[in-house]
Amino acid sequence: MESGTRPVKGTRKMIASMTPILQEGVFVFCSMLHNDDAKAAMRLARGAFAEDEGMSLILPKADADRLGLTYSSEMRQITLMVYSSLTGVGLTAAVATELAREKIPANVVAATQHDHVFVPSKHADRAMDLLRDLQARARDDE
Repeated sequence: MESGTRPVKGTRKMIASMTPILQEGVFVFCSMLHNDDAKAAMRLARGAFAEDEGMSLILPKADADRLGLTYSSEMRQITLMVYSSLTGVGLTAAVATELAREKIPANVVAATQHDHVFVPSKHADRAMDLLRDLQARARDDE
């Protein structure tokens, strides 16, 4: 990120600027109950969250398979290429609502620079089309 760049905060502006990008690879969500297992997998994780039941990790599928980890769904990652404010309101809701209309599950991870939407692999192309359409509609309304 460039120095001096400010996060986008307005709902319509965040949506109009989101530019979804489908990342390479397939990802899985794994729950790690044992600290030793979690430490080994943490180095490979795309994302992690400490839950009461243990560590939740987002891993490349190939790494999870190599480590013998279990998971339920294969996901694709869509990165919303807008530097959205952590206190901005509406981007996550708009994206989730748009995908829900087509019955596409959306697992959204908000990070410092961007939001990332994980969708089942079989729905990735349709999700990209829907998010591009949502962005275009927001741009038209500006």
